[in-house]
Amino acid sequence: MTLSRRGLLAAGGAVGAFAATAAGTGTAAATGRGHGSGRPGVRTGFERLAADGYRLLAGQKVGVVTNPTGITSDVRHIVDVMHPDDRVDLTAVFGPEHGFRGTAQAGGSEGRYDDPATGLPVYDTYLKSGQPLADIFTASGVDTVVFDIQDAGARFYTYIWTLYDCMEAAALAGKRLVVLDRPNPVTGRAALGPVLDPAFATFVGRREIAQAHGMTVAELALLFNAEFLAARPVELDVVKMSGWRRADFFDTTGLPWVPPSPNMPTPETALVYSGTCLFEGTNLSEGRGTTRPFELLGAEGIDHRWAAAANALELPGVAFREAYFAPTFSKFQGKTVGGVQVHVQDREAFDPVRTGIALLVTAKRTWSGFAWRSDNWIDKLTGNTRVRTMIDAGADTDEVVGAWGADLAAFRAVRKGHLLYR
Repeated sequence: MTLSRRGLLAAGGAVGAFAATAAGTGTAAATGRGHGSGRPGVRTGFERLAADGYRLLAGQKVGVVTNPTGITSDVRHIVDVMHPDDRVDLTAVFGPEHGFRGTAQAGGSEGRYDDPATGLPVYDTYLKSGQPLADIFTASGVDTVVFDIQDAGARFYTYIWTLYDCMEAAALAGKRLVVLDRPNPVTGRAALGPVLDPAFATFVGRREIAQAHGMTVAELALLFNAEFLAARPVELDVVKMSGWRRADFFDTTGLPWVPPSPNMPTPETALVYSGTCLFEGTNLSEGRGTTRPFELLGAEGIDHRWAAAANALELPGVAFREAYFAPTFSKFQGKTVGGVQVHVQDREAFDPVRTGIALLVTAKRTWSGFAWRSDNWIDKLTGNTRVRTMIDAGADTDEVVGAWGADLAAFRAVRKGHLLYR
């Protein structure tokens, strides 16, 4: 990556200027929609790239890593937009977890096939990294790999590690990588939670970032390349959004929401996910198999005492309702369980990671059946053993949260050098 190219795109130079001019011509995909605050809508990295006539991809055979979230403001998929356009030579698609068209559940993918709509070959990247993924890029014949997927803002949401793996593999294969940016749906105001200990690296956390990273995918790509792939960096370009500010929640962007995975149905799910996904590491249901995954939590034998204990903590911006539900799949399938529904009342004040820890602490104290998953999956989710061992030792919420303070401060200092937006 040359500094001039990075400066051009990151600072909104010629590409950004052309895109802004094109926005005035008035297509829905180019202009976006209003915030309700009088500001113009957010324009994604793809929309700025397209408005510039795909100049960044000129003369390149292009493959796209994407899924159903890779859409324009008028809800057309970017693959379906690019495929018939003579200005870009799109020759391949790479599908992550859940697949390119999004038909697979958690822990699954769609495999290798030819896309019926475009005839393009679709390659499966799920759980592939290093040289095997580099070999796929080489076999596809592409010169440039483009990444365009909506993230959810949490370290354990796997698309950011698909990005990391693609960056590493593209460097090995001698390919260029272009990241088209999209909003962090829960804002980019702050990084929260424990930082991964490399000893616990898995596909739900490859490297040392915070549990709620507070970054966009383009910002993460810059951080990955500089901090973790510096020995062999990929030739990297990023295309910024226009109109997005760090304090923006997704519903203020004017962009349509497409569930990035089957159990991330709404932006409200993403708001709680970086905290309540920790219940995947327990014997409680995290709400999979309901219409409110990660907002509903429970198990057989839990009653009103859990909600009462959680509410007694008076956590900022959130309240807990005693709830009963019967998951249609996953844990407790077809059984009625008791628990809580998480109601975010003030999302500006709400801290999802602190809330997740508080719910673990109170669940263990009010329900005698509480247990961690036997494989200690909680350690992979939190990125260390501290959360589990401190809760087991009787620590309260403040003590657990305080234990990651120094690590989080160090990550925030590194993160600051890779932020692209106000």
